[in-house]
Amino acid sequence: MFVIELVSGFRAKSLALTGDSLDMLGDSLVYGSSIFVIYKSQHAQARVALLKGFIMLGFVFIVLVRGLYQLHNWSIPLHQTMSSIGILALVANLSCLFLLTRHRKDNLNMSSVWLCSRNDIIANSSVLVAAFITGIYSSPIPDILVGFLLTFVFTKSSLKVIKASQKELSLGIN
Repeated sequence: MFVIELVSGFRAKSLALTGDSLDMLGDSLVYGSSIFVIYKSQHAQARVALLKGFIMLGFVFIVLVRGLYQLHNWSIPLHQTMSSIGILALVANLSCLFLLTRHRKDNLNMSSVWLCSRNDIIANSSVLVAAFITGIYSSPIPDILVGFLLTFVFTKSSLKVIKASQKELSLGIN
């Protein structure tokens, strides 16, 4: 989904879709690392969760830079592409969220994975709203606003994961 959304985001000139694609890449890294540490110590899980928090924060920076580029190079995104890829991504992420929901309180690691999946649903829904409004008004403003809104959501979640990880690491549990 990362590659599909990234290519589609650039072709459609959509900040929201591009931002969502970078989140998909982050999720791939998050899921892979979560599987790696699932049976490791709490300390190892907290270190990986801390890394995931910083990866999420890194994507905030990437989306912000892309947003500044979009503001400078004003163009109307292709709302049809945003809609079709947004729906595809939403279905994929709803499936993941459904599978993860019963494990979201198992430990810090699973909680951070669930948060990433929840963010994906928010991001996908936002992309669809931006596509709809862009289609009606032929304006890039909804796409740019959603792109910047996603940075707020990603920042809040990444800081929550970082704070919880640091707290668990400070306890010195192995």
